[in-house]
Amino acid sequence: MTTLSDDRPALSADQLRAALTDQLCDQGVVRTPRIETAFRDVARDLFVPDVPLEEAYADNAVYTKSDAVGTSISAASQPRIVAMMLEQLDAQPGHKVLEAGAGTGYNAALMAAIVGDTGHVTTIDVDQDLVDGARANLASAGINNVDVILGDGALGYADTAPYDRVIATVSAFEPLSAWLRQLAPHGRLVMPLRLRGAASRSIIFERDGDAWRSRGSEMAVFMPLRRGIGDDTRRTVTLTPEQDVTMETHQDQTVDATALTSVLDTPRHEAWTDVHFAPMISFEWLDLWLACTLDNALMRMSVEESAKDRGQVTPMFGWGSMTTTRNHDLAYLTLRPAPPVDGEKRYEVGVIGHGPTSSALAQEMAEQVRTWDAHYRTRTVRFEIPDAPATLDSAAGRFVLDRPHHPITVIWE
Repeated sequence: MTTLSDDRPALSADQLRAALTDQLCDQGVVRTPRIETAFRDVARDLFVPDVPLEEAYADNAVYTKSDAVGTSISAASQPRIVAMMLEQLDAQPGHKVLEAGAGTGYNAALMAAIVGDTGHVTTIDVDQDLVDGARANLASAGINNVDVILGDGALGYADTAPYDRVIATVSAFEPLSAWLRQLAPHGRLVMPLRLRGAASRSIIFERDGDAWRSRGSEMAVFMPLRRGIGDDTRRTVTLTPEQDVTMETHQDQTVDATALTSVLDTPRHEAWTDVHFAPMISFEWLDLWLACTLDNALMRMSVEESAKDRGQVTPMFGWGSMTTTRNHDLAYLTLRPAPPVDGEKRYEVGVIGHGPTSSALAQEMAEQVRTWDAHYRTRTVRFEIPDAPATLDSAAGRFVLDRPHHPITVIWE
């Protein structure tokens, strides 16, 4: 986030926008000239008019709407994630683009700048107030090649199909039939797809023979689709009376919240793996492996400082850990320092379990960590949506994730 000392003059919106764009380019997130130009030209502050300029141009999400219990349900996404997905989309001048999830209209504005006067963007949202806001924001920015439609984004918008590109800025549990059907031949779908449990990736899909096949993916988590056939409902389970340890569960997981009410008060069981990571190396592929192989996948367990101070939880990261459950048991990932290699720090992955039979659960989780490290750590992962039923072969690193309409195949190759 941009910060200013008391004796420095405030930067203008143009200066802050230039600084944000420079940051995204320097980090290698923005790589394409037309996407860079869009970020330099489109004023994000016009799409989040109720926040200070510095917040509008910080590389953070701006949450714009909550539901009745205070859960955020709409936001202007983090610019880094917006840029990453626009690079995945690879929209070209003259393209027709469909977006599911209008939000503030900012993403549609960027795409409108990318496709130019000969292109067009159709964006959909489920709430009238969001649609009205996006329309007003786009008008304020002088953008006239975007239509904002009130409707269920899961249904797409057949009236102006086919589209050269379809992008979802909301998470879904499976690729929606309408999105695939409304793509033009040789079109591209980019969507945040929740694969299993907390494992979610923004995946590029293109048609290839008898399947939709991935052309790349990036780790990304978005708010879920709401009120439609693509709903991806989730709930929060509280694990401590102080409410400082919580776990987010998903519709494809079975969790008995009552059975886990005091699970962290039970003795801990530790299982260490002898699997090491260097600093700043992502755990995303290990997480995906565990999500595919564990009976109850993975959940995101958020931990506040007060719980760590009590010594009740030793999470992997500052925010918390990935965890799994089984009946009355819970197990989560953790780290401890390992011997350095060539003077560089290393950390060993471990598992901490709580509950009456959590020692077995922790050992099972640790064994899957070892399996991934020994056989799959160096492999590439791709995703398919085949026309015909796919064959599960977990021993070869091939998993089939069941879905109502479009089962997803995850392949380590």
